[in-house]
Order: sequence, then C-alpha cells, then structure tokens
Amino acid sequence: MKSKTNQLMSRIASIAFLFITTIATAQSNSIPERSFQREGFMFEFAIGGGIISTEDSDGIQSFDEAQGAFSFPDLKFGYMLNNRLALTLSIPGMIYSVNDNDRHFGGFIPAIQYWVKDRWWIHGGAGLALDSPALYDIKNNVNDDWNTGIAVMASTGYDVYRKNNFALNVQSKLLLGGVNLNNGIDRDVVQFSVGIGFSWF
Repeated sequence: MKSKTNQLMSRIASIAFLFITTIATAQSNSIPERSFQREGFMFEFAIGGGIISTEDSDGIQSFDEAQGAFSFPDLKFGYMLNNRLALTLSIPGMIYSVNDNDRHFGGFIPAIQYWVKDRWWIHGGAGLALDSPALYDIKNNVNDDWNTGIAVMASTGYDVYRKNNFALNVQSKLLLGGVNLNNGIDRDVVQFSVGIGFSWF
C-alpha cells in the first residue's frame, strides 16, 4: 500500500514540477516590458479541477483511490506589501465522496505570494484544514460533522493577460492536510488542481 501511495505522490509531484518548469521558462527576457503595478488590496477567485485523494486511519478511504473533482471554492484575499510581495488568506477546497455522501475538504491558509518574475508567481502557507459536509448534502446524524486540523498549501501561476488593475492567470495548487474526525479517526487528504485565476489589485 505504501508503494502505491508513493507512486501517487510521485505522479502529483511530477505534474506539478512540469507545470512549474513550463511557466517559469515561458517568460522571455528578450522583450522589455513595463512592470504591472500591483498595490493595495487584492482579490482573486479561480475555477479549475484536479484530483483529491483521502485516507482514513480506519481503512474506509485509501490514497490508492483518487477522485476527480472541481476546485470549489477557490478564493484569495490579500494585501500588496510592494509590487512583488503580498500577504494573503487563501481559501482552497474540493468536493469528494465518502460512504455515498459528498463532503468538502478545504482550508483557511495564511500565505505569502511572491512574483519571481514580472508575470510568474509562487504562493505558499500553512493554516486551518476544514473537512465538512457539502452544503447541498447535509443529512442529520449522517453527514453533518465538521472536522478541523492542519493544512499546508503550495501553488504557482503565470499571468497570461493583464489590463489596468486586472490579471488573468493559469495556476496549479497542491494542498496537503489532515483532520481528526469525531469518532477518533484521522483523515489525511492530498489534492492537486489546475485552473484559471481572475485577480484584481
């Protein structure tokens, strides 16, 4: 089982590395460009999809069974300290299924976002993990438990279009987290997503 888990993590890491390498080399320094002005408060929402894998200590869920999922919600609030550095609060999340119920795994992640180049940024932090019922699938005494824990997040993106105080980017995100369920069971989660972000500064 550990080998399959390692294979899954290896695939996720390979995809993330390929995406990061592509966007890191996509920006050409041969054409001079006026730096985009980012200042004050920022807001971003993103849409996309990816995979989520969960594992419970009681064996109900296993990392070997990844699920396709949409990123929801995927929000970011922040403040620019300068043109390249921002303090943010990121709210990532995905819907997944367990025991024929839909649940949401996400978090509230204080993070730092840094523009390595004029268009390429990296973003990461750690904070509160939240495992909760999907709002449309809450059932009394069946799927109504809310669980908390710790999560870490790393993401990267590339601004493909900018105008005035708006930027459109392509991005990828990796979220690792764990929560303690009400019945003393631990649940660990890995989710990887690729999406499009809409940012205002």
